[in-house]
Amino acid sequence: MFERFTDEARRAVVLAQEEARELRAERVDPVHLLLALTRDPSRGGTALRAAGVDHDRLAPVAAAVGDPLDPAALAALGVDLAQVRASAEAVFGAGALDRGRRPTGGHLPFADGSKRALQESLRAALRRKERRLDSGHVLLGVLAVGDPTVTRVLAQLGTDAGSLQERAGGEPEVA
Repeated sequence: MFERFTDEARRAVVLAQEEARELRAERVDPVHLLLALTRDPSRGGTALRAAGVDHDRLAPVAAAVGDPLDPAALAALGVDLAQVRASAEAVFGAGALDRGRRPTGGHLPFADGSKRALQESLRAALRRKERRLDSGHVLLGVLAVGDPTVTRVLAQLGTDAGSLQERAGGEPEVA
């Protein structure tokens, strides 16, 4: 399948791994593909930026949603996660609350949702009778999977999968 990927689509896959590492994730999830696409200068990234989804806006939202120590949930209980992190790091050292999470190097596996997104990218290209997969197809694949994290972060940024599919030149999925 990867032989059909353009250089920009391959770059999005590599950047997704980097995004996952930066967020200290254990695997590459669809939200990491979405983050990578915000850095893309071609069709996928253009569609995201036109909808107001750029890396500077998406990264903090994705980090908060993907953090197992959910800052919003803790705040509802009256706990300030930033203050807890600072106290823990003052006593136990930098990254004290991150211990046990995957280190920044090494291979990161692709989550099932990301694998499906890449398969959906191929399906999007085939539906359009296109032989090569570009970043727009990767975006369509991510959106077709309906990952709940992607849905949540897009909603927080004021957009949805349907409008992004139209911007990327795809047809909205029928549920």
